[in-house]
Amino acid sequence: MPILPTPEISAEPAAEPLDMARWSAVQQRDKTADGQFWYSVKSTGVYCKPSCAARTPLRKNVAFHASCAAAEAAGFRPCKRCRPDLPPLELRQADAVAQACRLIEAAETAPETRALAEAVGLSHYHFHRLFKAHTGLAPKAYADARRGQRLRVQLGQSASVTEALYEAGFNSSGRFYAHSAAQLGMKPAAYRRGGSGERIRFAVAQCWLGALLVAATEQGICAVTLGDDADALVRQLQDRFAQADLVPGDIAFECMLAQVLAALEDPQQGAALPLDVRGTAFQQRVWQALRSIAPGVTLTYSELAARLGQPTAVRAVANACAHNEIALLIPCHRIVRLDGSPSGYRWGIQRKAALLAREAAAGEDA
Repeated sequence: MPILPTPEISAEPAAEPLDMARWSAVQQRDKTADGQFWYSVKSTGVYCKPSCAARTPLRKNVAFHASCAAAEAAGFRPCKRCRPDLPPLELRQADAVAQACRLIEAAETAPETRALAEAVGLSHYHFHRLFKAHTGLAPKAYADARRGQRLRVQLGQSASVTEALYEAGFNSSGRFYAHSAAQLGMKPAAYRRGGSGERIRFAVAQCWLGALLVAATEQGICAVTLGDDADALVRQLQDRFAQADLVPGDIAFECMLAQVLAALEDPQQGAALPLDVRGTAFQQRVWQALRSIAPGVTLTYSELAARLGQPTAVRAVANACAHNEIALLIPCHRIVRLDGSPSGYRWGIQRKAALLAREAAAGEDA
């Protein structure tokens, strides 16, 4: 009888399914596996995150660890490339931007961008790019916006406009008056007096969404609000500008109101109406981008941020939408959740759903 060869027996035990999955993550440099485990390399004496961009080691030299402490207890040191012992890069970058924001907010005068970059340990160019990606604004624009907020507070507290401008961080009255209209929407003295001396025309009408108020300065429409109670909408306008001269709209203003109402049926009817919108440079960009969204089309906050060329500024985009004072004409109702359902709306989620349904139906009929 012939002698059959003895099967070769592997000296290595079969790999555990968990280790096989971990090794696959290392080979693919899977970022989603970061924080779930760490791997060490016997030939180099270092340990890494699964997403480490270093050359993939030989499998026989790799061991897996449940924590950084476990890897270091086994005698391995952290990789200098992926820095597995530090928080994720995205968190470190967000922390650096947050630190810079705190420095800006605490400073009496706006710090130079280069000084901010040095303070958080980043290069000037890299810091500027990261700051804009996270906040939606360049460092200087962010500082201007914060100074505008301080200005609004100081105008209500200081004995004079001059005192307020210096308390808010303006180092000259010329620079202050050059920027105040964009930040306040009216002359500083008028803002300080709660809108005293400012003439705002307004009118209220009923429509299929309920009560609709339209208000305008000499520059253009400054508010379009929706609600259940017409008197409540007027009180809100009065609270916003307690000392302004609120004047019921005349016949010419009624024509403007009619155009806003017509925009409910045909959004193009409101496209040519003049607007008096005041906000930061980034808010203005978001509001302009909202006006470019065609009726019947919806976007998510992420998609709108991508349209602006700042895909990481999702939170800043959402904040700008929340500060929109002009319903319908600046159509923030066209921003929805990832699943397509209506997200928050300052004039009521039911109104938002009704507007979207109406626009979708009009698109199908066209």
